[in-house]
Amino acid sequence: MDAAGVAWHLQELEGWDGSEVRSEYQGREADHGAWPGRVYLSERPITLAGKIEAPDLVALDDAMEQLRAAAALTATTLTVYETVPKQAVVRRSGKPLIRPITDRIAEYSLLVTAADPRRYATSLQSGTTGLPSTTGGLSVPLTPPLTLSAVTVSGAFAAPNVGTMSTRPVFIISGPVTQPQILVQQPDGTVQSLLYSQSLAAGEQLVIDCDSHSVVLDGTASRRRWISTPAGWPEIPASSTSTIQFQSVAYDAAAMLTAQWRSAWL
Repeated sequence: MDAAGVAWHLQELEGWDGSEVRSEYQGREADHGAWPGRVYLSERPITLAGKIEAPDLVALDDAMEQLRAAAALTATTLTVYETVPKQAVVRRSGKPLIRPITDRIAEYSLLVTAADPRRYATSLQSGTTGLPSTTGGLSVPLTPPLTLSAVTVSGAFAAPNVGTMSTRPVFIISGPVTQPQILVQQPDGTVQSLLYSQSLAAGEQLVIDCDSHSVVLDGTASRRRWISTPAGWPEIPASSTSTIQFQSVAYDAAAMLTAQWRSAWL
């Protein structure tokens, strides 16, 4: 029940359990069966249906207007509070059906579609590291007793995905840094890399979105042409933990890499 005393009942959530697939089959010549092609998930249409109960007609009218506005034509986050809360970004994809039953009760049915079929964790995970370095330690000449003190920055961090589908991180590189590289090592030892052939000055920030395949400098300028992905755009596999490493052709203590990602489910 909301602050206006309106009770919202969700009685149907169709489409949240899975999306259709896109696949192609090429019939075998002079043989039984077919050759299977790649299989991809399609967009995810979701139908939400239920009932609104309001204390009076004015509150019911306001609630119906709120519902029409919530099923927006622009990207809207739909959250489903399961044991592990999950979300999807949706837009209206059909006419809202809202039918008053009495002056206090109405039934509704909304059709929205998530272009990205993944269901994501509501909690955003992140990791940050500088370039690998070691400072301190022994210096010569040595005089007993010896004191060993050194500070090591590994230049790497772990990125877990507890979901059932691979997820695609967003990387943020903060300068100054010369020709930065991002390496994503998978549990099986394979490595996917992002190599940026330019340099970033102090205060500049490069955002690399592995899902949209975009590379943007300081929020406005595309730098997609200067990124190379020899093994494809990096992903964090389902039910796995990847190791993300930050490298550069020259060391700068102020250089920084941040990764953001959400666990994803089918």
